[in-house]
Amino acid sequence: MSKSVLLVIDAQQSFYHRGYKETVEMPAFERSLSALIGGCHVRGIPIVDVFHVEEHGAFSLASGLVERLPFLNHKAVKTVQKRVHNALTESVLDPWLREQQVDHLIICGLRTEQCCETTARVASDLGYRVTFVTEATLTFPICHNRLTLSISDLRHRTESVLINRFAVIRDVEECLQELS
Repeated sequence: MSKSVLLVIDAQQSFYHRGYKETVEMPAFERSLSALIGGCHVRGIPIVDVFHVEEHGAFSLASGLVERLPFLNHKAVKTVQKRVHNALTESVLDPWLREQQVDHLIICGLRTEQCCETTARVASDLGYRVTFVTEATLTFPICHNRLTLSISDLRHRTESVLINRFAVIRDVEECLQELS
């Protein structure tokens, strides 16, 4: 029998201090993430908070901003900190998941193409079954070589590289139906 855990990655107030609070995507992200967390809670799926920390700035523990986004009030069974892009390799999370006999990770949070995608790839390589809930992730446009990738571009790119390789892609409703 499969044992699932919801990883809420980097859904922390630090991002507000990089100007991300005002994005037009925030209300939809808040609704989707809240629905996913609530649905997992009702189904008895443990929720793990993962926070990114750095030595200085808005992601430092001293900043007081390495806290959940204000709209989140769930009870996490575990909270871990990471200093790299994925939640598994240098945190205590992977050994804890194995101790709990977890074999399925549901991934949501910030940023879609960075910490969420990287965690999905590493999780797959470590043998976990991965569900990537793009609708419950948030990202922001990226400009490189005078080309801007929109949020839609980044989500499509992330789904394209993960699907049928590293993860199944689901929206909130599909994910919750599969957990029932």
